[in-house]
Amino acid sequence: MSAGPSSEIVASRGLATFLSLVSSRPAPDVVDLGPAIGANIAFLGERIGCRIHVKDLYADLDRHAHEGILDRFAEFLGGRFTGLDQSIDAVLCWDVFDYLLPAAASVLAGELIQALRPGGTLLAFFGTGKPGDRSFTRYLIVDEAHLRCRVSDAACGRERTLQNRDILRLFEGLDLFDSVLLKSGAREVLFRKPSPR
Repeated sequence: MSAGPSSEIVASRGLATFLSLVSSRPAPDVVDLGPAIGANIAFLGERIGCRIHVKDLYADLDRHAHEGILDRFAEFLGGRFTGLDQSIDAVLCWDVFDYLLPAAASVLAGELIQALRPGGTLLAFFGTGKPGDRSFTRYLIVDEAHLRCRVSDAACGRERTLQNRDILRLFEGLDLFDSVLLKSGAREVLFRKPSPR
């Protein structure tokens, strides 16, 4: 089923907090798990002066779906973040976890936890789409409190709707900093990696 082109501006409460936490770190490194969107790169670069590493997992998912090897995506993710051990200050997950099978979600969460420096921040979005929906949402940062969401066709569908307990279990090892349920039903969840004691 085609999602067709659509676009809407939605409020974000988690983005401003994420930006504040990241901008408090000197010359931060940020991983963006979405596509390379020039406006996002420019906004983040100007707002927090960070270095951005784009790891477009949506394109990776589409490629695996087209090749009929989605069952090997967890294995692929195990090598996707090589060399980033404890070198990243922040991660923008967008809603990528909505599209992953449980094994792949566990591998990705583990890789991201390992990549984060102590005190690092991770912001994840969990959408409102139904399992099986074959569309991705592309997030464009409008300002600190708003995102433009553009829906586009995808080769694979959403896998499941994660509950709070599932999200917390995925990110064991990180501290929950904030969790916001938006009017749309989407959730923004902000985690921080604890510093050694």
